Parts: sequence; structure tokens; C-alpha cells
Amino acid sequence: MKSKIKVLQVIPKLGYGGAETGCYDLAHYLIENDCSSYIVTSGGELLKYVNKKKVKVIRLPVHSKNPILIFLNSLILIFIILFFNITIVHARSRAPAWSCLLATKITRRKFVTTFHGTYNFNGFMKKFYNSVMLRSNLIIAGSNFIFSHINENYSEYLVNLKKKFLVIFRGINTDYFSQNTIKQIEENKLISYWNIQKDKKLILLPGRLTSWKGQEMFIEAINLVNKELDPESFNVVILGSDQGRKIYKQKLLRLVEQYRLTNQIKFIDNCKNMPTAYKISDLIVSSSVKPEAFGRVSVEAQSMEKPIIASNIGGSKETIINDKTGFLFESGKPASLSKKIIEVLRLNETTLKSLGNEGRKNVIKKFNIEKMCFSTYLEYKKLIN
Repeated sequence: MKSKIKVLQVIPKLGYGGAETGCYDLAHYLIENDCSSYIVTSGGELLKYVNKKKVKVIRLPVHSKNPILIFLNSLILIFIILFFNITIVHARSRAPAWSCLLATKITRRKFVTTFHGTYNFNGFMKKFYNSVMLRSNLIIAGSNFIFSHINENYSEYLVNLKKKFLVIFRGINTDYFSQNTIKQIEENKLISYWNIQKDKKLILLPGRLTSWKGQEMFIEAINLVNKELDPESFNVVILGSDQGRKIYKQKLLRLVEQYRLTNQIKFIDNCKNMPTAYKISDLIVSSSVKPEAFGRVSVEAQSMEKPIIASNIGGSKETIINDKTGFLFESGKPASLSKKIIEVLRLNETTLKSLGNEGRKNVIKKFNIEKMCFSTYLEYKKLIN
């Protein structure tokens, strides 16, 4: 009888981002498939939902980029690997990946990394720091866009034929992001909490407040929409935390005042029930001016059968079938975005229903969590065999 695969995932913090939820979902998938599952992290809100009877959680300061702590973490990881007889170590970020690299070299265990984003580099040292994600036995890219980015910028680290490099699309929980799971009382509660009017259409822009997410450009687009449509016919919610970027949020607030949109645009810091936020919205927008590694908002909106308008760059080009499951606009162009918003707000119910159905089918077929976890599990098995 073969021994169980024992997988140790290492991630800085277990929050609600794409990398974190992927780690969480895979950890629980593994235990349902006769594997042992372990997570090393410094903390995070998602930790309270981990089934700790089945998934072993170990707290370490793996979020730190301090070289001394990275080295100390590697020593502790060596002990963890040997004590629990770990088979595979899977790192999901650069700082902990350096600790994992040393630990797996010494313990001679298989090392897996997932490239979750386009890590910027301005010089040799930063590129060398990023290269740890390509020093594993198995390199996973979260989208074709990330796969191309790695090939174009890190080709010198891919010459070793013993490495395996492939795409496994990120996935979402299509049972969680489903209209069928939302109760009317939850909708009414959120509508009341946000203080929005039911008789007006709602445009939702989710995402943390940071310049590359394109909130400024989005506000400019809304100002252009108001020149074509009655401003009283729709409201706008910009949903996301400033994460300490107070100056940037003030800049957005001033822009809203400048265009006299104060009564039309609301800023909401956070929402713990995103499916309901999507459900009460009539249109979702992803206005990023830099490429999204995957474009989670676009996938979640499609799963919720809602029309999505996204920038024609990065992962969104892969997750949206233009004019069938959503719409793409010219990145960074307020006029292009405003044109698409007007177009969608004028669609009839039959067209919107068809768009929603096609969007959900697209996500279930390509971007569901089961597919992501199963593909990763298969690669684990191939790696140890």
C-alpha cells in the first residue's frame, strides 16, 4: 500500500485574495482525496474557517522579507518537513518560497511554486529575488497571461529540462458564487445597509483602492455616461478598502466632487458577502489600467450571471468571451468604458438573461474550484511518481 501524499502549503497570510482562497480550497480538497494537508502561514481572517481537525495549521512569520527571519523560517520548516514526513512543499509567495527552497534542498523533498502575479523588477537584485518562484520542480502559472509573462522575462531560469512549467487556471467556488444561494432577506439587508434605491440600477466596481485598479478612470467614465443617460436612473458603488492609501482615497473623493457625483457614487470599505453584493447589482465593472493576473472579479460576476465589463488586458481577456459572457473595453480609456456601460444599461432582459447563462456556463466549464484542485492534485501525483 502506497503512503499518503502529504502536502505542506506555505503562504504569507490567509486572507480573502485569490492566492489565499486557492490555498484554502486546495487544503480541504486534498483531505477529501486521501492526502494529508498542512498550511504554514502567519495568520489571516480565513484561518477561522479552516477545518483544523483535518488540516494542520502552523503559525510562522512567513510574511516577513527580513533575511534573518527567512533563514530561521527555513530551519523550522526543515523540522516540520521531517517531523510530519511531508512529501511536497508548495510555496505561494516569494519570501516564504526562499525558506521553502532551502528546506526542500536539505530534506530532498519535492518543491512546487505558483506564480500568482506579475512581480515587478527594476534591476538584477529584484529579479533574482523573484526568481525563487522558478527554482522549483513544478512551476504553476495561474493564467496564460502569467505563463507568457514568465517566458518573456525569466526564460534564463527555465532552461533546466527537469522543471515542469504549466498553466492551471485559478478557480472559484461556483456553489458559493451562485444566485440560487442568496436569500431575499440578505439582499434587502445589504440594500438597506448600503442605503441604495431599489428603483435605480446599480453599477458595482469591486477591488481595493489603488491607482492601478483604475478607479479614477472609472469615475471619469461615469461622468461621461451622465451626459448620455439620466443620472437619476442609476447609482454606483465603489467597493474596496484603501488599505492605508488615505491620500489616494481623498483624491478619488475630490474627483467625485469635481464632477458633482456625490449623490450618485458611494464608497463602501468592505463586504463580507460578495455573492449578495453581485446579486443586488445590475452591472459589474473591472477597470484595471494594469493587467490582472487572473481577473477574479470577472469570473465571480459571470458565475453570478451578471454582466461584466473589464479592461482588454491581462487575465480578463482569457476569462471573458467578448460580447457573449461579458464585454471588454479599451484599457485606460474612459470614453471606451462609458460607451460599454451605456450599451449594457440599455440591454433588454432577454439579452441579459442569455448573457448571464453563458457566463455561468463559461465559469463552470473552465474556472471552477474543482477543476483547479483536481488538476493540481494530478500534478502532485505525477511529481512524486
